Amino acid sequence: MTLRTPVDAASGIFNKGNDTMFRKFAVAGVASILLTTSAFAGGHAKDIVDTAVGAGNFETLVAAVQAAELVDTLKGEGPFTVFAPTDEAFAALPEGTVENLLKPENKDQLVAILTYHVVPGKVMSGDLSDDMTAATVQGGEITIDLDNGVMVNDANVVQADIEAENGVIHVIDKVILPSS
Repeated sequence: MTLRTPVDAASGIFNKGNDTMFRKFAVAGVASILLTTSAFAGGHAKDIVDTAVGAGNFETLVAAVQAAELVDTLKGEGPFTVFAPTDEAFAALPEGTVENLLKPENKDQLVAILTYHVVPGKVMSGDLSDDMTAATVQGGEITIDLDNGVMVNDANVVQADIEAENGVIHVIDKVILPSS
């Protein structure tokens, strides 16, 4: 499932025919945020992408979202729940994995992995129950385990409930992979 929310950069009005311009605008916006903002300034007035960029420990995730052309989706209305692997989580993958996934010819695989980290709706930590499952945007299911802290599949949630204007981010210590 891919949600698109192209916006005319000059007027700020949604325009379905203006997807290319919106992508350029979104990438320029992400680049400017990298240089000028912090993650949580002003409460949760930033979207999922801006919040991740500002946090400073999701550079690999942000690069992957850009390569998969999911920036406009995650800047969209939502709400979304994102289980966001840190840069360290990506670094723990076998050598060459990230570089391989970022190649244009592997975009479909990258999209599948990234959208497996996203659940439609805003799911806060207080909404979780032990052994619950949730359908991801990718189509697979994740399992929540509360027996030894909060886990999503086999990843630990290391920071929960980072609110954004279009959803929430839960930071995880491992990249979770859909069943093949």
